[in-house]
Amino acid sequence: MEKDFFDVFPHLKVKKELEELLDMVFVTKVSMNPGRTHLRVYIESSRWIHKKNIFALEDEIERQCFPGIPMTVTVVEKFHLSEQYTPENFLESYRSSMEVELRNYNMLEYNLFRRAKITFTGKDTMHMELPDTVISRQKSEILVEYFHKVFCERCGMDLKVDLDFIEAKESKYRKNAALQIRQEVENVLKHVKLSSGEESAPEAEKVSKEKTKKASGDKTNEKSNEKKSFDKKQQKGQKGDFRGGFGFRRDSNPDVVYGRDFDGEPISLESITGEMGEVIIRCQVMDVEKREIRNEKTILIFPVTDFTDSIVVKMFLRNEQVPEVTESVKKGAFLKLKGVTTIDRFDSELTIGNITGIKKIANFTTARTDTSPQKRVELHCHTKMSDMDGVTDAKALVKRAYEWGHKAIAITDHGVVQSFPEANHCFDAWGGCVPKESDFKVLYGMEAYLVDDLKGMVTNSKGQRLDGDFVVFDIETTGFSALTCKIIEIGAVKVEKGEITDRFSTFVNPEVPIPFRIEQLTSINDSMVIDAPAIEEVLPKFLEFCEGCVMVAHNADFDMSFIIENCKRQGIPDDFTYVDTVGMARFLLPALNRFKLDTVAKAVGVSLDHHHRAVDDAACTAEIFVRFVKMLAERDIFDVDEMNSQGAVSPDTIRKLPTYHAIVFARNETGRINLYKLVSQSHLKYYHRRPRVPKSILDKYREGLLVGSACEAGELYQALLRNAPDQEIARLVNFYDYLEIQPLGNNAFMLADEKHDMINSEEDLKEINQKIVKLGEQFKKPVVATCDVHFMDPQDEVYRRIIMAGNGFSDADNQAPLYLRTTEEMLEEFSYLGSEKAEEVVITNTNKIADMIEKISPIHPDKFPPVIENSEQDLKNICFTKAHEMYGDPLPKIVEDRLDRELNSIISNGYAVMYIIAQKLVWKSNEDGYLVGSRGSVGSSLAATMSGITEVNPLPPHYLCPNPDCKYSDFDSPEVKEYAGMAGCDMPDKVCPKCGTKMNKEGFDIPFETFLGFKGDKEPDIDLNFSGEYQANAHRYTEVIFGKGQTFKAGTIGTLAEKTAFGYVKNYYEERGQHKRYCEINRIVQGCTGVRRTTGQHPGGIIVLPVGEEIEKFTPVQHPANDVNSDIITTHFDYHSIDGNLLKLDILGHDDPTMIRMLEDLTGISARTVPLDQRDVMSLFAGTQALGISPEDIGGCKLGCLGIPEFGTDFAMQMLIDTKPKYFSDLVRIAGLSHGTDVWLGNAQVLIQNGTATISTAICTRDDIMIYLIGKGVESGLAFTIMESVRKGKGLRDEWIQTMKEHDVPEWYIWSCKLIKYMFPKAHAAAYVMMAYRIAWYKVFHPLAYYAAFFSIRATSFSYELMCMGKERLEYYMAEIRKKGDEASKKEQDTLKDMRIVQEMYARGFDFVPIDLYKAKAHRFQIMGDKLMPALDTIDGLGDKAADAVVDAAARGKFLSKDDFRDRTKVSKTVIDLMDDLNLFGDIPQSNQMSLFDFT
Repeated sequence: MEKDFFDVFPHLKVKKELEELLDMVFVTKVSMNPGRTHLRVYIESSRWIHKKNIFALEDEIERQCFPGIPMTVTVVEKFHLSEQYTPENFLESYRSSMEVELRNYNMLEYNLFRRAKITFTGKDTMHMELPDTVISRQKSEILVEYFHKVFCERCGMDLKVDLDFIEAKESKYRKNAALQIRQEVENVLKHVKLSSGEESAPEAEKVSKEKTKKASGDKTNEKSNEKKSFDKKQQKGQKGDFRGGFGFRRDSNPDVVYGRDFDGEPISLESITGEMGEVIIRCQVMDVEKREIRNEKTILIFPVTDFTDSIVVKMFLRNEQVPEVTESVKKGAFLKLKGVTTIDRFDSELTIGNITGIKKIANFTTARTDTSPQKRVELHCHTKMSDMDGVTDAKALVKRAYEWGHKAIAITDHGVVQSFPEANHCFDAWGGCVPKESDFKVLYGMEAYLVDDLKGMVTNSKGQRLDGDFVVFDIETTGFSALTCKIIEIGAVKVEKGEITDRFSTFVNPEVPIPFRIEQLTSINDSMVIDAPAIEEVLPKFLEFCEGCVMVAHNADFDMSFIIENCKRQGIPDDFTYVDTVGMARFLLPALNRFKLDTVAKAVGVSLDHHHRAVDDAACTAEIFVRFVKMLAERDIFDVDEMNSQGAVSPDTIRKLPTYHAIVFARNETGRINLYKLVSQSHLKYYHRRPRVPKSILDKYREGLLVGSACEAGELYQALLRNAPDQEIARLVNFYDYLEIQPLGNNAFMLADEKHDMINSEEDLKEINQKIVKLGEQFKKPVVATCDVHFMDPQDEVYRRIIMAGNGFSDADNQAPLYLRTTEEMLEEFSYLGSEKAEEVVITNTNKIADMIEKISPIHPDKFPPVIENSEQDLKNICFTKAHEMYGDPLPKIVEDRLDRELNSIISNGYAVMYIIAQKLVWKSNEDGYLVGSRGSVGSSLAATMSGITEVNPLPPHYLCPNPDCKYSDFDSPEVKEYAGMAGCDMPDKVCPKCGTKMNKEGFDIPFETFLGFKGDKEPDIDLNFSGEYQANAHRYTEVIFGKGQTFKAGTIGTLAEKTAFGYVKNYYEERGQHKRYCEINRIVQGCTGVRRTTGQHPGGIIVLPVGEEIEKFTPVQHPANDVNSDIITTHFDYHSIDGNLLKLDILGHDDPTMIRMLEDLTGISARTVPLDQRDVMSLFAGTQALGISPEDIGGCKLGCLGIPEFGTDFAMQMLIDTKPKYFSDLVRIAGLSHGTDVWLGNAQVLIQNGTATISTAICTRDDIMIYLIGKGVESGLAFTIMESVRKGKGLRDEWIQTMKEHDVPEWYIWSCKLIKYMFPKAHAAAYVMMAYRIAWYKVFHPLAYYAAFFSIRATSFSYELMCMGKERLEYYMAEIRKKGDEASKKEQDTLKDMRIVQEMYARGFDFVPIDLYKAKAHRFQIMGDKLMPALDTIDGLGDKAADAVVDAAARGKFLSKDDFRDRTKVSKTVIDLMDDLNLFGDIPQSNQMSLFDFT
């Protein structure tokens, strides 16, 4: 008795596709074996079900019905198919299912089936040809038996199989295999450098054997019987490598670097899954870490990989052994080692320890090389700049192509050109991989997202009038390809003079079965069409119905391709004019986002009752067309020609049209600029999900460009897939300069995709490539074979797989072989074209395309500073006017000489414009009431000081009389000279000996050369810290200076960070139930990092374009993160790539100038008048006395500089305690130390603690190095070069160390230089400390103003509820957070920082007043008498916008009730309840309700 499937398995959950198939399935029998381990389910269905779905069903029954029980489920299927099925068309439909089944059963039968040539000589007779081999003769009977099982038993058909064996042809590539193997072995040996020849012969022999095996056609993965070495020995006696010197090198073999020599075969790391005793492995070292432990011993920790997996090796050494071992055990070294696998007790990871021997070995990785005498050129490569898609650096691709002897390689990322600068750096003298004078070329291009906006609404228009006769029709088909699929229904209506006058409707017998998904879509099944006429009978009648009419359809290309294809088969002329209502809808209804028939019908008010039935769809389309004709008449469009010309596609429509891939190369400099214009327009004007390039725009900028048809996502390939009409194919082919074909594996995903009806086997894929080759011959277009490279080598697919899985791609695990192939690999791949044609597409034509492209630089080589009239003279005038104002006339010699020297260098190197721009911006900000802080080394320049760009005076310390009638200065007296290298404000007060006025103390003693170098050859950079709230004004002012459209934000590129990549890799393996050791995860992470994720903008960088130049001469432009709603335009290239060509201004936002402005507003005291030598202020950096409190009052904090910029963190305060600063200049040095990397910790800190150096002699800022070395007699240019190298973390060269020693530079100084990774310039530190010191002055003398400003601007997590309810409550919450220690959240840690400042305020005797809803400001604290009123945004949950809304509502009148407050401010109920708990509403009632008593 049969039952519905879901009656038998009512609770089984399966995917929707499978569920729909099972709806029509009956279960006829269920049986189980006596051991109750194997269940058989017998099913019957009227539709065939793909074997992959059967396997999925078996898995789901096992998983859901028998969880935790060892049970095998087999589903035995039987099909009752319609009469439309014959063995021939069933094989066509079911072939991929049979391949899945055979592959699951036996690979031999599977391969035999794929190689079989099958034809049908009669209705029930199959003829099968197999290659005449031993395997074929042995296995052919099994294959025949399988056919009978499928066709006869499973489907109830009759089948007779005739078998023939054909002699296999030997490929010419197999003949040449031996020669090629010899070449490759020679190549391997040439690159292998062994210290001993013993290892090389077996390695080469092994390579040779493997290649020979491959060449002989043996594809089976037979496992080697070689003995693997892992002895499960007891490990009692092995107590550590260092005991009694055991394990250190005691062997005569020079390859042994540690321990004793050993023999044995290594095992792969992937096979080490647990503790397994002693093992031998071969590996490459990934990194080496040394940790010194007690008893003068060192632990050496180094992760290693053999590229199957990775593991950490740990070994203990005596300190004296370390140098000799690490000479060979270093990053990148190839080693063979013997040790014991153990679980590490610290991190519970499996490691290898107890090392008894380490040997050097040759590189065991088999690098692919291109040994072909004639080389191909790869014309389609993606780098890491292809959004989360490519995983190879441009530099690595260029290096590989150059090493393989190719003459060029293309860079063609998806829609962007951001890897061009990196590719260009391959030709650099330093760090490049290709000699600049080499003929090797990088072909700069892009895989554009092309939109066809050239195709009109009417195809083959002949001026027909819109009030003429039309036939509006629709067809239903068995699939999407006119070549392989059949028409099953035609429905049409005739429209004459705007009225529907006649109808045509018929089913068509396709003589093939209707696929299940088509049946679902159209509700047409085999029984409905089996008695209908065939297309040979229907088509002439339909064309008779259409005679004299223009044809109309929705998505007409599809419907017409079937009509035209069937006309060709029947020899009927196919010269049709047809109109596409999709095109009309795009033109007439631009507001629509989608243009499906039901969407368009709804938009124009037409009903559609039986969608996907031909006659109903045709009638609906006819009504739509009639309405469209009326809409066209309103626009004075009366014929089809006018409709085509008026319907030019708008940018909005382009954003909605489908995109196709196309390769666009820049052939020359003109082409480069035009390519950049395409990139700009595609990002700025046509961006929607991806940057779109309309064909009309490509035509406009086509000069100097070369356009190729790209991959399967290109429009030519897609047109062939849908079997577009010949005239459509011709139109497409004519658009391109060359056509492209790719390896079959690239497009094999279509075999499993039911949407591609035309592709059922590899033969179909070959056929499409062959068609493209024929089109090339027919239209005289070169056809090239490309790899569509997304990763370098086959094994690199893992990186792309993980990134795609991390981004939610369900098919991420089915990676196509998108790697860079050698010439031989490509010739083999395309051998089915014949050897001559294969050589033409692989070698001849790719080289021909490369030869058509000139060697160009993607970055313009010259500098283009903006021009400001008279900038040089203006700068001189401004500087000398200010100098005379300060120092009198004549100027002191030291001032005049310094200004002359600086101005000569600045002007002669073309930097005057930069100074004038900065001067204009700073003066404008000062005029608007905001100080500007300078950053970087610009404070080293006296010209910058005199032009008002910086407040830092770089002259040596000196006295200067402020009396305008006196202007006496003292640079040379002995008491002044004592302060050389320090700051003017460190000197004691002094009155002017001439006029008795108290003199100013100026100067920070900073050399100009830090800024511009001794030869003016250092690229200067003027960074300015504007107030955060003024930054946008400063940016806008640059447009005033240079003109609109001349300034652009500096673009940045956001790539996949190591931390994010780690998450991707870890999640990938966890989701698949695979355990990977952390070192292996880290190895894979390295291949995933750096892949482009997004674009952005530098926080303050502005790129300035000179007037008269086009930005595309230098870079394309775009919106940051492709935000189409943004009005900001950034450079497409990362700004570092072009800041050597165009001027970049750094106009940064900073809190210090904002805080200074608020302090000035609150106190009325200008920050410029704050003295930099006030004793009480200086004492804050040594204690708390100046605040009138003790450390105990503020939780034990020993200093009073909490909340002071640069010095308020625990790290900085500890530095102050360690260094005990006495002078302002000491603070400058400490700021330098705190901002550097590896300048203080483990460096200056150690030197100061052990007495080797003091805060005055240690290296604190980059200037210190240059000044110190010059003082020691080192040549000034070299001293500058050494400073620049050290401050960038590049260390010291051996020859520099020698020179330093010759000039008596002590060892500790050289040691310190080597450790430094990054250093601050003294001018930057001085500018920061000046701002900080002023704020500290307000803290001492105007405490309420200071706390109001700090809480308003710098506090990040201020909470009214936690901090303003009194000291006891505050300290309770502080203790609670501190209890959590490291487990406290980031928000809690930020809150604690703000709490410490509040605690200090309470300790000084100040308090808060409750928030008054009518007086409180949204974001600023206010001084109310001797207390502070917090801002509204300090209430938890009340955001910035809500706080503004409360202020606005309060200004409009009193709140009648809490309900009224909520209505007017839109504040949430939760926040209102909190405010109520905090008693902020006072006596405001809950609601507006009135009672009678209100009127008495």
